[in-house]
Amino acid sequence: MVEISVVTATWCERENIPLLVERIRRSLREFRHEIIVVDDNSPDGTWRVALDYADKVIVNEERLGQTLSLAKGIAASRGEFIVTIDADLENPPELIPRLIEMLDYYDLVVASRSKLPRITEILASKTIGRILGVYDVYSNFKALKSKYKEVIAHVKCGETFGAEFIVNAYKSNLRIGELVYEPPPRRSNPRIGGAIRANARIILATIRLTLCLA
Repeated sequence: MVEISVVTATWCERENIPLLVERIRRSLREFRHEIIVVDDNSPDGTWRVALDYADKVIVNEERLGQTLSLAKGIAASRGEFIVTIDADLENPPELIPRLIEMLDYYDLVVASRSKLPRITEILASKTIGRILGVYDVYSNFKALKSKYKEVIAHVKCGETFGAEFIVNAYKSNLRIGELVYEPPPRRSNPRIGGAIRANARIILATIRLTLCLA
């Protein structure tokens, strides 16, 4: 029986996959676990590298975005508990056991960065985040009980970088917890693009989340 399923969505992360998997394995050495990589049709062949390291690799035939990719991985998971994590090494896998412990008291636990890098993320925190009770709305470092995965990972609002999962839990009256951590230095080339493009995408995602909450 698998205790913990760790799901990550990838886009051009072939250089990070080996170290990410190694750190996850090390942090979960006392648990029966599986690692699932959902590759969003990366042109750099991330999925080929993932085949040598992950337990299961799912390759999207066309780009679906982070939210749908994570949902596919969650649907394919077999663990009693599920953890989603970014592949860029900005989420410390060493915190996974702590997130799992917190599921004794919550149905979904969000690992929130103590400092948010973009003004649009800060605004989302001060608006939607206050409703949800979560500081880092766009954190994809989360743990959830698998019995709620169909409710939490139901996607209907489009690309929200996985934040829709928190909204779904909130609307389903599930217990939402939070673990705040100090983030490591950010990568020089963020996955969702440069400052202008990234902020525009986050604004659009925030509008979609607001509509989901209505």
